[in-house]
Amino acid sequence: MTAAHTRRTGCRLCSSERLTEVLKLTPTPPANAFVKAEALARPQQAFPLDLFLCSDCGHLQLLDVVDPAVLFEDYVYVSGTSPVFVKHFQDYAEDVLRRFAVPPRSLVVDIGSNDGTLLRFFQKAGMRALGIDPAKDIAAQANAAGVETLPVFFNERLGNELRVQRGPAHVVTANNVFAHADDLKGMLAGARALLAQDGVFVFEVSYLVDVVEKTLFDTIYHEHLAYHAVKPLVPFFKACGLELIGARRVQSHGGSLRGVAQLAGGPGRADASVAELVALEEKLGLQGAEAFGAFGRKIDALKAELHELLAGLKAKGKRIAGFGAPAKATTLMYHFGLGPDLIDFIVDDSPLKQGLYSPGLHIPVVPSRAVAERKPDYLLILAWNFAEPIMAKNKAFSDQGGRFIVPVPAIEVR
Repeated sequence: MTAAHTRRTGCRLCSSERLTEVLKLTPTPPANAFVKAEALARPQQAFPLDLFLCSDCGHLQLLDVVDPAVLFEDYVYVSGTSPVFVKHFQDYAEDVLRRFAVPPRSLVVDIGSNDGTLLRFFQKAGMRALGIDPAKDIAAQANAAGVETLPVFFNERLGNELRVQRGPAHVVTANNVFAHADDLKGMLAGARALLAQDGVFVFEVSYLVDVVEKTLFDTIYHEHLAYHAVKPLVPFFKACGLELIGARRVQSHGGSLRGVAQLAGGPGRADASVAELVALEEKLGLQGAEAFGAFGRKIDALKAELHELLAGLKAKGKRIAGFGAPAKATTLMYHFGLGPDLIDFIVDDSPLKQGLYSPGLHIPVVPSRAVAERKPDYLLILAWNFAEPIMAKNKAFSDQGGRFIVPVPAIEVR
C-alpha cells in the first residue's frame, strides 16, 4: 500500500468483517488517469481490482481505496459532451419534479454535479440549484456557465452547513457518485442533514443485476467502490435514518438503479418496486458467492473470444482503433490484454481527453476526425453503452467499408 492507496477491513454498509473475495480482475491505474506526452516515461502505479462480498448484508464492494483526491480533483469526464446523457438528465429532472411535486424555488443540491448538466434542467424549471463537485476545473466551468458549484467533497459537516446557510433542500441528488464514496454513511448523514422533512434523496448507480446478467465487468474500476443491489441498501438506509421508498431500473450505463429515499417517517409511501427488485436479486442469488464464480467464467469466455478476434484481424494486417475513452475502457483493456499492439489509437469527442494517452497502456487519444484521416479498418467501440449513436454518427466510415466491433455485453461485428 502507498499514501495513495489503503485497504479497508469492514463492509461499507454494515461494518462486518466477514468478507469473501469473489472476483479478481487485473490491477489497473486509476481509470481516468490519462497522461500528457511529457509524462509518458513515468510509470503509473496499478492498484488491485478485487471484489469482496459481505457475508452478513450481501453488499459487493472493492476494499482497495485509492485516495479520492487522486481520482477526482483533476477529473476529465464531463456529462455535457454526450447528447444521450443530456437527454437522460433532462428526463430525470422532469421525472423528479413531476413525481414529487417539488414547490417552485425549492433548493436542489446535486452531489457530484460535474459540469452542471442535470442542475441546468432544474434551474430552467425555476428551482434554486447548487452543485457539489471536487473536480476543480470542471466546477469552475460549471460556475462560469451559471450553475453555482462548490469545489469540495460532500460530507455530514457540509450538509449541516448548507442547511444553515441556504435552508433545507427539497431534492438532493447523487448520480453515479453514490458508488464512489468510501464513507457512504457520511454521504447519507450529510443528505439527511440537508433534506427538508418532505424532501427526497434520489441516487442513480450501476445496478448489480445488470452488471452480472450482461457481463458488464468493465464498470468495475477504482472510482466505483460499491456495486449496489437493493436488498443490502434497505437496512443501510434505515440505519442512517432514511427510508428507501422507490427503486426502478433505468438504461443508463448499460443498466442502472435509480433509488429514492426520504427521512424516516416522511410523508411518502414505499411502492412495490423495492420489494420486487429484492425478490429478483434473491432469485439470482446475488448475496451468494456462487453467482460471482459464474460471472467470472463468463468474463473469461468473453476475453478469449475478443482477443482471438482482434489478434486474427491484426495478423491479416488490419488497423483497429478504439472509439470512446470512458473509464470502463481501462478495465476492459487491462483485463483483456488490449494494448498498443492491438489498438492503434483511440478516438474520443471530449476535448479534455484529446491529445492525452490512455492510463498505463499509453494509447494516444485523438479527435474523431482521425477516423477519416487515418482510415482504420475496424472501430472497437469501447464506449459500448453509446454504440448505436456512435455507429449512426460514423455512417460514412461504414459506408466506405469500415466495420464496428461492440465488445460488451456480447461481441458483435457490424
